[in-house]
Amino acid sequence: MKGIISKTYFLKLFISFFQAIRPIQWSKNLLVFASLLFSFQFNQYIFLKSFYGFISFCFISSAIYLFNDLRDISKDKMHPIKRYRPIASGKISKTLAKNASLIFGLISLKIAQLISFQFLFIILLYVFIQIAYCIRLKREPILDIFCIASGFLLRAIAGLVATELRFSPWFILTIGLLALFLAVEKRKAELLYYKKTLILTRDILRSYSLPLLLRYESLLVSGTFISYSLWAAGPSLNGASSSWMLVTLPFVLMGLFRYQFISDPEISEIRKYNGKSITTENPELILIHDKAIRLVVFLWLISVLIVGIIFY
Repeated sequence: MKGIISKTYFLKLFISFFQAIRPIQWSKNLLVFASLLFSFQFNQYIFLKSFYGFISFCFISSAIYLFNDLRDISKDKMHPIKRYRPIASGKISKTLAKNASLIFGLISLKIAQLISFQFLFIILLYVFIQIAYCIRLKREPILDIFCIASGFLLRAIAGLVATELRFSPWFILTIGLLALFLAVEKRKAELLYYKKTLILTRDILRSYSLPLLLRYESLLVSGTFISYSLWAAGPSLNGASSSWMLVTLPFVLMGLFRYQFISDPEISEIRKYNGKSITTENPELILIHDKAIRLVVFLWLISVLIVGIIFY
């Protein structure tokens, strides 16, 4: 009987720990493969380099998530959703979370060192920015948005560094602007929730207004599409390896439109009324729960692969 209870306890602990390291967030780390996909350089060496980089970011991002949850226990307990997180709900101890965060961080740094010194530097820069965000910068308007976006951008740059592939400034600019767009959408969703429920989940929300975030959104979505178009124009503009990448533009535009559709305040209320509560507070969940976004991403990916195969 004791053996069964012990096995059940450790199984629940394992599940809670697995939830605490947020594996669903690892989807962001797929950006490490972006340079491989867009360069059309499909070989084993480059793939392995990207894969090791992906694993390194999975470990370090989970270490940061544990660190952040440890610092935000009191606020998470007041949040209607975050209070169910394993650390906030007490399903895993603070000591376990601290030790796991340290071990995951060391594993990530070791993998990064094996890839290259430059990759290790990017991981350390990512850690520095994220810790600064957790401790202070998430309470500073505008800087908090740039900190969120930096995580996406550093992943893309890390992929370039790991594989040593050709660098395109338009590629980096597109990722950076798209990351800022996603960060603004995240804050907008949080602000709308605050205005509706009067539950303040972040102090920084008092520093923003909906009209301001809408202006940011308009600027960033336009910049993202223009920079992607310049990259897709091909080698003549120091962009993609083939100008045939221009055929992917409609899918990018549809994706941006769909994301704005989901984040629109009035439409989001209609979706909730119909039993569909999907917000842009967690971008990774949009890809999982929204069929239209999944379809657009799938069609975009297929078009990129077709161009890559033909070009290669």
